[in-house]
Amino acid sequence: MRIIHNLNELTTPLPNAVVTIGNFDGVHLGHREIFRRVVRRARECSGTAVVFTFSPHPLKLLAPEKAPRLINTDAEKEVLIEASCIDVLICVPFTREMADLPASRFVEEILVKKIGVHHLIVGHDYAFGKGREGDVRFLRRKGESLGFNMEILDPIARNGIVFSSTRIRRHLLEGDVTRMVDLLGRHFTLEGEVVHGAKRGKKLGFPTANLRTDKELLPKPGVYAVKVRRGEEVLNGVVNIGCNPTFRTEGLSVEVHILDFHQEIYGECLRLYFVERLRDEMLFPDTSALVTAIAADIERARHILEHARIVEYREYLDCGMNADGR
Repeated sequence: MRIIHNLNELTTPLPNAVVTIGNFDGVHLGHREIFRRVVRRARECSGTAVVFTFSPHPLKLLAPEKAPRLINTDAEKEVLIEASCIDVLICVPFTREMADLPASRFVEEILVKKIGVHHLIVGHDYAFGKGREGDVRFLRRKGESLGFNMEILDPIARNGIVFSSTRIRRHLLEGDVTRMVDLLGRHFTLEGEVVHGAKRGKKLGFPTANLRTDKELLPKPGVYAVKVRRGEEVLNGVVNIGCNPTFRTEGLSVEVHILDFHQEIYGECLRLYFVERLRDEMLFPDTSALVTAIAADIERARHILEHARIVEYREYLDCGMNADGR
């Protein structure tokens, strides 16, 4: 997949570009269906499957107080979109100049002249441009006058539940990580570098890896059973997200105890896959009560993780093609 961060890199329009535009935070199963349509249409016309998005999220510039915490980092989003068989990802900076660009100029100067849009696919409620003037009716009129096709998708749902980034954020903030496979098509994950912490876990008999992560959105504070990827190795673990109220620490921390693991891994990167929530973070009367609770968490996690497997994005992709490869 070619990644473009500056529109000046596009010196000539892309061949028969089939384009979708959006934030695509989470790259959930609804987004995946949009990408599948884009890829299918591109293959039908020997064209280029294109995703157009922005970084940062537009609300971080326009209304920071309303900006959502993002489900994915930019790096994760790139990996997930590439895995969706997209040919070109255009992820350009969202600046004040871009925010003030009238919708008509965005279509004429960027979509048509720069990208060479042949077919545009958007959701039914999509709108862009200054004052969100570029809604689907506007885009349909522009397509008719400028010579590109329009495809407007109805809300994408399963069993009556519409896929949405807002719904996913709500479940994560409630700690409901078990719903993620149904909504994302994979386990919710975060990656972090192992850094030095207070070493309290080791003193308690349960050493933990303290993770520093770029992830904006974390599940509700509490204790979770997780799978831990260390390179090609997959291990079982229990992670605590929170402020360690028993020790009255400040700031949120992510500390994972890897089961039956005793190596020094400072500086390494681990990826956690959240399987099930075990309990809320609690204030214990003393360290003895905390140790008892941790031991119970570990035993419960062993039972949960014994037969659990990681569900990753690779497992549900068909690149918009049929089983015979067409």
